[in-house]
Amino acid sequence: MNQIPLVDLKAAHTEIAEELRAGFDRVLTGTAFIGGEEVRAFEREYADFAGVAHCVGVANGTDALELALRAVGVGVGDEVVLPANTFIATAGAVHRIGARPVLVDCVPDTLLIDPQAALDAVGPRTRAVVPVHLYGQCAPAAELAERLPARARIVEDAAQSQGATRGGRPPGSGTIAATSFYPGKNLGAYGDAGAVVTDDEEAAGLVRALANHGGTAKYRHDVAGFNSRLDGLQAVVLRAKLARLADGNTARRAAAARYDELLGDLAAAGRVTLPATGDGNVHVWHLYVVRISGADRDEVLGKLNAEGIGAGVHYPAPVHLTPAFAHLGHGRGDFPHAERAADRMLSLPLFPQITAAQQQRVVEAFTNALR
Repeated sequence: MNQIPLVDLKAAHTEIAEELRAGFDRVLTGTAFIGGEEVRAFEREYADFAGVAHCVGVANGTDALELALRAVGVGVGDEVVLPANTFIATAGAVHRIGARPVLVDCVPDTLLIDPQAALDAVGPRTRAVVPVHLYGQCAPAAELAERLPARARIVEDAAQSQGATRGGRPPGSGTIAATSFYPGKNLGAYGDAGAVVTDDEEAAGLVRALANHGGTAKYRHDVAGFNSRLDGLQAVVLRAKLARLADGNTARRAAAARYDELLGDLAAAGRVTLPATGDGNVHVWHLYVVRISGADRDEVLGKLNAEGIGAGVHYPAPVHLTPAFAHLGHGRGDFPHAERAADRMLSLPLFPQITAAQQQRVVEAFTNALR
């Protein structure tokens, strides 16, 4: 059976295989396995791409978010406002600090954080609000920042939005943002990796120190930190992929537009809700997420997978309905938009190399599965 994966990592590797061999040779010959020139070069290049002054490479996206939160002063006993519909790592980073996640609902069209709900949730112990840039488009970070009290900071979860902008503004511009280079991301490493991006030099320096056992010089530890560093081999991969990221995002936009056209009849008939793009957003389509009406989502997913279509669900349960965060005291019905979306959503295959013929096959299988 001809498989169509959710994301084709083999095709992405083929494009850069020779370049990686040369880069790996540089690292292996120079033995710069942690840090080194490849990491420094990637940090400069990604900061330029992301439109910010500073990039600090770290071990993974969850660490990146924790480090960004710590850099703005979030500590034990503080509260951090974030959306219920996000990957568990967003809440996990807050919990790992010893702070308390305060969950809010999303808006029903884009599924991004509801800005008014976020503002209403801000209390005397709130130290940060985390807008999650979901599926490839930006949440209203700048709008929220303008309305927050001085004690609360914006920390953007930009794990799915490499290259996205809102109103011309990239994540981390004027704030601080964390991103993930998990292999399936628009910019993916060959293992775990992440980064913090910001225009704030002091915050970037603190992140760099915290991620290096609390210091920037050997055996000098100015603050209590931990170990979360980007290694040279991953930097080689990321530099090669970064050079192709803008074109890849353009290809993703074209594929998303093709899906919109192919799924138009199903949408007009009310069988599916197509993804919406917020005003002012330049979307990079990390995922193409539809919502199903009049059919069992899990049954449809099973039929697609049986046909070799690598569809998925992002994410099947909002944070408040996971056992890990049952202690927050929420139940079903507390965040209805997030819950309804989680029950109906389905991610269709999308990657820069996907062909029109592959998308046609996906939609044909999807249409049959809905019957």
